[in-house]
Amino acid sequence: MRKLKIAIQKSGRLRDESLKLLKQSGVSVDNGQDQLKTCATNFPLEIYYLRNSDIYQYLIDGVVDVAILGENTLYENGSKLPVVSKLGFSKCRVSMAVPKEVEVENVSYFEGKQIATSYPKTLEKFLSINKISASIHKISGSVEIAPNIGLADAIMDIVSSGNTLFKNGLKESTTVLESEAVMVKGAELASDLEALIDQLNFRINAVLGAKQSRYVLMNVPNDKIAAISQLLPVLKSPTIMPLAMEGWSSLHTVISENEFWPVIDGLKAQGAEGILVLPIEKIIL
Repeated sequence: MRKLKIAIQKSGRLRDESLKLLKQSGVSVDNGQDQLKTCATNFPLEIYYLRNSDIYQYLIDGVVDVAILGENTLYENGSKLPVVSKLGFSKCRVSMAVPKEVEVENVSYFEGKQIATSYPKTLEKFLSINKISASIHKISGSVEIAPNIGLADAIMDIVSSGNTLFKNGLKESTTVLESEAVMVKGAELASDLEALIDQLNFRINAVLGAKQSRYVLMNVPNDKIAAISQLLPVLKSPTIMPLAMEGWSSLHTVISENEFWPVIDGLKAQGAEGILVLPIEKIIL
């Protein structure tokens, strides 16, 4: 059987989260320290540890079949490659930033300005969409310093917490796009490789689905079961088991983390007691 070749970042947070997700998906892999390639021991998978700037080209050239990278990288390269799954980590923004003392009422501020960035194509698109004429300075790394040394009036860069901007006397003015880690596959792959991607994606979605859900157990009066069941955004229907105490049952269900607190408030109002909330390791739909 052929092995699926996947590229992940050689170092950094994206690498760490990618390895963590693979391991949570039951794929046993080495951590990749000082390695360019390693193989999973229990899944037909080869892992390539690459510089972030090289991953996209390896995918385009067919050296690897699938890759984990940021959506912003796809946008910068104008990619039409298929996104297999959004992975929910390494979330960030690509934003315009200016010195903190500058007031920016709208994007017209950038007309005629000098803007530094490591993402020139993304900046070109932003300027074109907004019909703005500006000078672009392409910089590899440490973009935040550009306004302080007089190289640029503003920057476009990746922002997570905003701490780096703050430390360099800058502030966000405009969010250009939102980004997170995604798994992307090559444009044309053989059927056996597509099947392996489907298997891997199935496992990954089981992990991601579990992270976004909670297993909830509660004691409910029997005469409130119907009303409480109506409140539950369950997979199919809640599990109900009688308690030793007459007139009461134990109700088990799964609730999305995003809906959790509003649902819990409704359950308590309907008489649910002893509500127990547990994390879920995997969820198979």
